[in-house]
Amino acid sequence: MSLKSERRGIHVDQSELLCKKGCGYYGNPAWQGFCSKCWREEYHKARQKQIQEDWELAERLQREEEEAFASSQSSQGAQSLTFSKFEEKKTNEKTRKVTTVKKFFSASSRVGSKKEIQEAKAPSPSINRQTSIETDRVSKEFIEFLKTFHKTGQEIYKQTKMFLETMHYKRDLSIEEQSECTQDFYQNVAERMQTRGKVPPERVEKIMDQIEKYIMTRLYKYVFCPETTDDEKKDLAIQKRIRALHWVTPQMLCVPVNEEISEVSDMVVKAITDIIEMDSQRVPRDKLACITRCSKHIFNAIKITRNEPASADDFLPTLIYIVLKGNPPRLQSNIQYITRFCNPSRLMTGEDGYYFTNLCCAVAFIEKLDAQSLNLSQEDFDRYMSGQTSPRKQESENWSPDACLGVKQMYKNLDLLSQLNERQERIMSEARKLEKDLIQWTDGVAKEVQDIVEKYPLEIKPPNQPLAAIDSENVENDKLPPPLQPQVYAG
Repeated sequence: MSLKSERRGIHVDQSELLCKKGCGYYGNPAWQGFCSKCWREEYHKARQKQIQEDWELAERLQREEEEAFASSQSSQGAQSLTFSKFEEKKTNEKTRKVTTVKKFFSASSRVGSKKEIQEAKAPSPSINRQTSIETDRVSKEFIEFLKTFHKTGQEIYKQTKMFLETMHYKRDLSIEEQSECTQDFYQNVAERMQTRGKVPPERVEKIMDQIEKYIMTRLYKYVFCPETTDDEKKDLAIQKRIRALHWVTPQMLCVPVNEEISEVSDMVVKAITDIIEMDSQRVPRDKLACITRCSKHIFNAIKITRNEPASADDFLPTLIYIVLKGNPPRLQSNIQYITRFCNPSRLMTGEDGYYFTNLCCAVAFIEKLDAQSLNLSQEDFDRYMSGQTSPRKQESENWSPDACLGVKQMYKNLDLLSQLNERQERIMSEARKLEKDLIQWTDGVAKEVQDIVEKYPLEIKPPNQPLAAIDSENVENDKLPPPLQPQVYAG
């Protein structure tokens, strides 16, 4: 039975892409549906609440330990020296833990001890080592760019160098805290340029792009997919999920793209290339540019197929299909990296933010994709997911999960050869039929000509007598007088 009448497309209301707080900016699943600005506000509130609760817990634990220590000193003073030392050691250890908790949430912990500051001022081997060619190139471009701003450029370069030094000594912090420091730096630099430097907004945006490129090229290998996060685990999970969904067809997703058109097929290939190329970029803005180029190729493919501009309801299913077909490497790590360290204004507004939000929605859809999403029965969905059968060839043999992939590919190739052989035989049969028809047509024409000739025979008459010459009857031509000769008249 055809599913066209029952099939529904993947529809996402544009309001669902916006921040759920209603500020008008684009939200992000990584920020629980908030935009960058609202997420930071909520994060700060939750963090302050957690710090307050930890303070109260630390004070309560300290009071309980002090009371327990005082009671043990008064009631058990006559115990042996060994037991007293054990209790004292135990109490001191607990007190030290409480003090450590209090120091962790105190402001002094951020500054660090004098010894740590002295060690921090010492040159690090990682700083003194030779930087990569790309880092040197980006640094030269950044310096040349800032030269056009004179004093403002010098101040920006000084702040950027100080920020990099600070981030070098904050590598032990969590990736969320490093992201918070980076976002604060973006915000402070932008506000300072607008208030103190009186820099126009369009130039501020260009400067912020160069700042992001400079600092993230240097911090990339420390903050992209760090070991302290589960980004790599999420990458493997989404890759495994996409591989398991290799059987999903464009028709199941209601993708309005016809890949049989050569120009559309080229657009699909370019879109897949761009989404895969995202992993090779270091700067969040460059990764976003890959997503934007991929999305524009998708819109062009839909436009060529339908001969009309594409809508948002057409775009998202096609983007999901491109992600499934391309299976981009380290997809979750790239999304998290952009979310954490990209200039927030770029994610909150503009086409880059819109396309990035749609990509996050596409990944979320793939993670939660089920039988109902594809208008399939649960039985068929489970069979497809387990690899027992494929929707492209229902009559194929049911393979066991541990079957050799090479054998599967061999039978698939044999099936293709069988199909090609059938097509070849069909073509040869049609060719022989055409040859027979031509022979019959030739014989029929010859027979019709022969019948006409027999019915109307051709009579050949002798040629007519040619006309005789005027003097033909003159036999005595020699008796004729000679012809007149011209005479000269003298006179």
